[in-house]
Amino acid sequence: MLEKNLDKEYCPISGIPEFVRHAAMLAYGEDSPVLEDKRLAIVQSISGTGALRVAGEFIQRHYPKEHFRVLGKRIYIPVPTWPNHKAIFADSDLEVHHYRYCDSETIDLDFAGMYEDIAMAPNHSIVLLHACAHNPTGIEPTPEQWKLISDVIKSRKHFVLFDMAYQGFASGDFDRDAAVLRQFVADGHNVGLCQSFAKNMGLYGERVGALSFVCRNESEAIAVVSQLKLKIRSMYSSPPIHGARVAAMVMGSPELRHEWLVEVKAVCSRIILMREQLRQHLIALVPTRNWDHITRQIGMFCFTGLDADQCRRLTYDHSVYLTEDGRISMAGINRHNVRYVAEAIAQVIVAEKSGQELGELEGEDRFEKTIQPSRRWQKRY
Repeated sequence: MLEKNLDKEYCPISGIPEFVRHAAMLAYGEDSPVLEDKRLAIVQSISGTGALRVAGEFIQRHYPKEHFRVLGKRIYIPVPTWPNHKAIFADSDLEVHHYRYCDSETIDLDFAGMYEDIAMAPNHSIVLLHACAHNPTGIEPTPEQWKLISDVIKSRKHFVLFDMAYQGFASGDFDRDAAVLRQFVADGHNVGLCQSFAKNMGLYGERVGALSFVCRNESEAIAVVSQLKLKIRSMYSSPPIHGARVAAMVMGSPELRHEWLVEVKAVCSRIILMREQLRQHLIALVPTRNWDHITRQIGMFCFTGLDADQCRRLTYDHSVYLTEDGRISMAGINRHNVRYVAEAIAQVIVAEKSGQELGELEGEDRFEKTIQPSRRWQKRY
């Protein structure tokens, strides 16, 4: 970057051309017919949040009015989902509705509920789907279930908007993590896609992302980009330039790209290992509870199944921080603290259900009733 002697001029409204080109290939595939036919309308965005907001504004203004005439401008989002989804689309003057996603009893996909809610939504509704590594649950449909979802969406003439904030961090393979998006496109859906490079490139503060729409033909794609630029111009004028340059350089250099893909794979592999170790510790500490969901889930987050009170106790009593819906960041767990986290989780569960201390458990996983995990942490580390 320094050797290129670049200045800090304004970024084009639609973004750095090299960046959006590589972002499109990363998501849709280098040999995608959509790219070959020039049917993709794509612009740089202010990370994933900016992409979602511009998408909401674009849909609110340009989605065919006859589809909204009777029942309003509806967008369906999963329960649960990233909390900001609701606020973003509500501020875009879309009517936010929900479809079932997670079964709170099994901590697994409620596929029957998801399918039914999407099938019962009025024709031509907007449906938000997480492309990979669902936030906050890490729960994903199987390939067979995705195919059924694609079919019912097509039969109901819904429009799909994908949120893909974790490409590469779901499986460690960028192509595999984009498989659902590419399947929907192959099935004939003209989807929208919101991409973020905050996580997979570590560019959180640089706000690097992209928004794209698959169109019917090249002329429609040109028209869509034109309208997106008008919306961007009135909202924030142009996107940040530095992070997009960094991302474009990494994706455009064979050497840097290879190094990046290897590093992302290593990060993902470590998270998978931490999931397995956390599960094994919890099985030993609380054997009466099923912990299989920890390793069924994928991505950066684990949906623990803990309730809000248990989460608060973890935070206040044991300094284990997670959101009150039970989501914990697996990226924050490592080989030095995984046992401590498991012991803290076990204590809030056992204390609540039986009033017993973990000291009454058998085997090497027993620890003294008089020593709280937070004190043990100070002692051990």
